[in-house]
Amino acid sequence: MNILAWIILGLLAGAIAKAIYPGRQSGGILGTLILGIVGAFVGGTVATLIETGTLAFTATSLSLTGVLLAVLGAMLALFIYYKFAGRAY
Repeated sequence: MNILAWIILGLLAGAIAKAIYPGRQSGGILGTLILGIVGAFVGGTVATLIETGTLAFTATSLSLTGVLLAVLGAMLALFIYYKFAGRAY
């Protein structure tokens, strides 16, 4: 995937995940971009693990399924981050 597709997927998935996830998240546009890219890797890796049974670090593509997996991965990344950061709800 080229860099422009990564930026679009990252911004889209990060913004949707921040809108869905309960509470208020900090971080500006760069934080949203990084969250979306991390979410794409987490979502792609979990999907690959479920489909094939092997752990392979892969990312999702810029498609409807890819965006959905990236959003779910970004929400999982937010959940794990706030569990370790000790944020109270």
